[in-house]
Amino acid sequence: MTSGLEQMASERAAAAGTVRQQSSSGVQATLAVLDLLAARAPLALSEIGRELGVAKSTLHRILTILADRGWVVRNGDGRYDLGIRALRPGSRSSRLPIVTAFRTVAAEFLTRHDETIALSVLDGVESLFIALEETSQPVRLATHVGSKTPAYASASGRVMLASHPPAAVSAMFGGQPLLTPTGRRLNGVAELQAILEQVRRRGYAENENDTAEGLYAASAPVANADDVVIAALTTCIPVCRVTPERRRIVVADLRALGAKLSELVHWLPSFDARRT
Repeated sequence: MTSGLEQMASERAAAAGTVRQQSSSGVQATLAVLDLLAARAPLALSEIGRELGVAKSTLHRILTILADRGWVVRNGDGRYDLGIRALRPGSRSSRLPIVTAFRTVAAEFLTRHDETIALSVLDGVESLFIALEETSQPVRLATHVGSKTPAYASASGRVMLASHPPAAVSAMFGGQPLLTPTGRRLNGVAELQAILEQVRRRGYAENENDTAEGLYAASAPVANADDVVIAALTTCIPVCRVTPERRRIVVADLRALGAKLSELVHWLPSFDARRT
């Protein structure tokens, strides 16, 4: 009798494990669909299937549920795009604690320098603007919240990548052509690692003409209580307004404000899913 009960319990446990595994796979596939549509929509069902390697029947079921709940829509040509419900999470971004804290330090920077200042987080292998305060000057970088740049090319991305172990950076970018938005090609991961090592030594990142022609950018890290870099505080200034002396002052202020913001958000975890 005991043996029979043990076998039944073992079978139930195995069945429960299978259900959990299937449920987890379904969640992963659903999130992968939303991530892909956020990056490259609109896409046909076949295109999503090829990109994600998910069975057509599974994708059809996922997309049907997402469409019923308003997370995706199907266009007249049969391709899928994000729906109105997908806008809701983004509408709350201005109320995130780190964005609220950013407004405080951004006001100080604007008062002193009147130059654009932004807050970025690492989104996969890209740097993503999640908050922005613009200069009042007519010549400025045309950008917006939600804008992304390759992390290896931007000052903000380099500040955040510098906190990763070199092996992790190699795994992220090894074998890829590292081409900046302005067309400059890095000499592979070796040059990127050398740049990041310099960022680690200096405690901040700078670049000119890598993300936009005629643009100077400087970035300082924002870290939590575990000393994990969770974001980057960045200023974007036309090169014509940057002198050696002003550059020194801007970087010093940016680093000080990055440290101040770190104190304000010391309790936050990392926003980067790659980090623990």
